[in-house]
Amino acid sequence: MAFEKKRYYYVVTIQYLGYRFHGWQKQPNVKTLHLMVDRTLNFILEGRDFKTLVSGRTDAMVSAEEACFELFIYEEITDFDAFLELFNTNLPQDIRALKMHAVDKDFNIIQHSKLKEYNYLFTYGQKCHPFCAPILTTILTDLDINLMIEGAKLFEGEHFYRAYCYKPSPNGQFNREVVSCEIVENTIYTANFFPKKSYILKVTGKGFMRNQIRLMMGTLIELGQGKRTLEEIRISLTNENTYNMQYIAPASGLILKSISFQ
Repeated sequence: MAFEKKRYYYVVTIQYLGYRFHGWQKQPNVKTLHLMVDRTLNFILEGRDFKTLVSGRTDAMVSAEEACFELFIYEEITDFDAFLELFNTNLPQDIRALKMHAVDKDFNIIQHSKLKEYNYLFTYGQKCHPFCAPILTTILTDLDINLMIEGAKLFEGEHFYRAYCYKPSPNGQFNREVVSCEIVENTIYTANFFPKKSYILKVTGKGFMRNQIRLMMGTLIELGQGKRTLEEIRISLTNENTYNMQYIAPASGLILKSISFQ
């Protein structure tokens, strides 16, 4: 009688600059984060069997300060520090592993309840230094920031978010809760080539649909440009609304700031 090998489960927290990657998910003939992570693990594990599963996929050019994947392996890892050091030594410089911990077989990194915070970094009214491009979106026109701050608060709470889902399916679950949503002046990300003033849209919730944050940001940009009104945003968050928002803000300004499992 054959015995099944014991499987071990670990959650690994990583951060990355997404600018040169075509998102997380493996795709033919392009460089993705999942490809680089698995390629590195295959090297340091010397071909031993393993599998990785991410808590949520990010799109092309989106970055993360905290993202998590689950590592399934048939050999116990006892020295986390040594494993992370070896992992980081072989990862490309725009991906870094931060920490890891063991979980049991009942843990499901996709279905387990989690809270995510996304930051969208932007400025306006000027052409910025090219070095800003990987994480900062520049809107060349003027924006009414105070009106955008007011508009951001409309997204807080439970609403019908069909208008903020890219290519929504007929049977999608669009009743969602945004725990917090605000625009604040950026004091987190700084560099000598950054503009004197920039801003962050900070959004926290349990789950977001495809391009939801970027559609929310795009709508706020249109609000700041005078192309939309606060009332239009209010209506867009009801199930009577039949119009989908069209402006998806550029991906490179979006950062997965943190993720926590509850």
